[in-house]
Amino acid sequence: MIYLDNNATTRIDPRVLEKMMPYLTDNFANAASTHAFGLGASDAVKIARQQVADLINSRTEEIVFTSGSTEGINLAIKGVAENYQTKGKHIITVQTEHSAVLDVCRYLETKGFEVSYLPVQSDGLLDIKVLKASLRPDTILVSVMLVNNETGVIQDIKKIAEIVHQAGALFMTDATQAVGKLPVDVDALGIDLMPLSAHKFYGPKGVGALFVRQRRPWRIKLEALLHGGGHEGGKRSGTLNVAGIVGLGIAAELAKKEMKEDTARIGAMRDMLENSLLQIDGTRINGNRESRLYNVTNILFEGCDSDALIMGLTDISVSNGSACTSASIDPSHVLLAHGLSEMEAFSCLRFSLGRFSRVDEVEGVVGKVRLVVEGLRAMVR
Repeated sequence: MIYLDNNATTRIDPRVLEKMMPYLTDNFANAASTHAFGLGASDAVKIARQQVADLINSRTEEIVFTSGSTEGINLAIKGVAENYQTKGKHIITVQTEHSAVLDVCRYLETKGFEVSYLPVQSDGLLDIKVLKASLRPDTILVSVMLVNNETGVIQDIKKIAEIVHQAGALFMTDATQAVGKLPVDVDALGIDLMPLSAHKFYGPKGVGALFVRQRRPWRIKLEALLHGGGHEGGKRSGTLNVAGIVGLGIAAELAKKEMKEDTARIGAMRDMLENSLLQIDGTRINGNRESRLYNVTNILFEGCDSDALIMGLTDISVSNGSACTSASIDPSHVLLAHGLSEMEAFSCLRFSLGRFSRVDEVEGVVGKVRLVVEGLRAMVR
């Protein structure tokens, strides 16, 4: 199997798994226990918290461990909505956000909040003028994804954060597809809230973190989703997943060390794959080609159903959208927001490479894709 679906999840790095194993076997204590055994687990959590903080240039007290980005998004948006509603009940987000953000916003609309869902331009980038016109005195939060999970489009987060702060609102970015792949500095970018997930950068599933700013320009207060013990500074109660947190920390440390090398190598393979696929007639790239993550390409294959393409590529793992919406029979909301028709949106595939992708695999993919595409087009002629 050739795996080209790394935006859905990455394979755990063997070096990460090696560091996790002792906390699944011998060092199994509860990190909240006060005996020596528990204190050892607590120390491991402290180290991991520092490793995550180092990756994003935050302080350790600004890291809240979660089960992943979906929980982090829920905690951030609902936590702000609950705690800042006396200031206002207006939230701004973007039509191309992950379903975790959009679904939370729709839920809050049932609770009396007003949400503005901003459109994007045909290349997937947010029009700054549209954002400025949408901000209001009662806007309490703006949430704009750093890297889109389907197209890899990178938003100008620094500029967006500046505009949001000038309006007196908080700024969140869903950095799930960015952290561990791109340099992300929460101070330089002006981020107030930022969820991340370990399994997107070679760590384990079921663990992530939420950055919650505790320094100037403000100390953000969140209403907790989970109560029952006051863990994580009262923001997220529950017994800590020590092994998972250790894995997240090691994955963060490796990402910081190897990011430059990974970027160059994976980017070269992506470009090789993309350029070859674009030699097939009736293909084009979705999203901005310049402001885009180096590991992903989303390509339209005219006249081909994406599900049929995936079924035809029996030994190649690719995607026709977000793994979190794979059960939906609707076309990608991201691609529709780009201006594609429903038929066009149903004709697109996402190829996402990773640390363990190989050149020989990429070379073998193009010929197989061409054969399947030509076969499907021949059937409808």
